[in-house]
Amino acid sequence: MAGRQVLPGPYGGRMRCGQQRRRRTRRRPTPPAVGPAGVRVVPGAAVRELEALHRLNVEVLDTFRLESAEVVLDGIFGTGLSRPPEGEFAEWIQAINTSGARVVSVDLPSGLDADAGVAYAPTVQAHTTVTLGLPKAGLLSRDGPRHAGEVWVVDIGIPFEVYAALGVDVPSSLFSARERFRLEAPGS
Repeated sequence: MAGRQVLPGPYGGRMRCGQQRRRRTRRRPTPPAVGPAGVRVVPGAAVRELEALHRLNVEVLDTFRLESAEVVLDGIFGTGLSRPPEGEFAEWIQAINTSGARVVSVDLPSGLDADAGVAYAPTVQAHTTVTLGLPKAGLLSRDGPRHAGEVWVVDIGIPFEVYAALGVDVPSSLFSARERFRLEAPGS
């Protein structure tokens, strides 16, 4: 496969978020191909994103192929993972880790516990992780720093009032200088 392969998360909003990113990467000279994670069973709003990819003539694969991928955008699992990946998900993670491609994880590497930092077997070994909204504790503890690579925190526009309503104290200056910043693990 020539070009780029991107793996969307298999469920709900993560699938939609991954598809929107792929549509934006469409502006590049070589169009991406979309990998199979969740493409066969696409819920809710993600259906519209998948239809938009088809209209843009982006190749939507029904099999997992990484032969010539230069970059893999990992979004297989989100923050709710609490057990080791199994079946085809585990196979995809192992394939990503042995592909030789540069790996960018969305929010956190697939297979990493977002709270405890436990890397289940297998866990994606990312070169870069772009975490959305706020840093996830697991990126900074236990196995997290070893699997996340360089970590960037990106503002996705969640109002500070929403965090406050959830009991999360976020300094109002967090994104005042930039919409993103590099997160350094303690002791690094």
